[in-house]
Amino acid sequence: MTATTLSDRVFDDSDTAPIDPTSLFEEWFALAQQSEPNDPHAMALATVDEDGLPDVRVVLLNARDARGYCFFTNFESDKGRQLLAHPRAAFVLHWKSLRRQIRARGPVEVVADGEADAYFATRARVSQIGAHASRQSRPLANRYALLERVETLGTSFGEGEPVTRPPHWSGFRVVPQVMEFWKDGANRLHDRVRFTRDTAGNGWSRQRLYP
Repeated sequence: MTATTLSDRVFDDSDTAPIDPTSLFEEWFALAQQSEPNDPHAMALATVDEDGLPDVRVVLLNARDARGYCFFTNFESDKGRQLLAHPRAAFVLHWKSLRRQIRARGPVEVVADGEADAYFATRARVSQIGAHASRQSRPLANRYALLERVETLGTSFGEGEPVTRPPHWSGFRVVPQVMEFWKDGANRLHDRVRFTRDTAGNGWSRQRLYP
């Protein structure tokens, strides 16, 4: 007999036992790592600016645990400034190879310095220098100006010298209050299940939705 997966259970209307959506996320993400040709951890991140106008871009989900889902960025970028001013966000991961997607939204918090340092240390040296060189989201005269700045900063660290994390570069953690799992269905009769909770640490409730 084939073992029942969390995905099977969540779309089984007769199964009313509690399901942790973070565990379901891990099940789907593992499948995406096997099937997606590029960047299964790419996600579209939505924020709002000072006028309430939505802004969206693709970032990489580089850390996750029971607390939430983390990405790292320049805090002086558009998304960095927007999130520091309005610490709420939504994201979606869409995997065409699986014909599935996961949406989430909730408050955002800045990761601890130790977490940012640990992730920064895993980046390639050129990427570390790039974090110092890039004045993210601000006007750039031409690509040569960026490459020249990277080269200049690279020599300033010295060969073999560790590149420290710049103070304006760190991470945000999205702490979901809502998570939705979508699976493609024939004739556009898709499967959708939404999980909700009031605050972090509270239990989740789930509800099937019309497609």
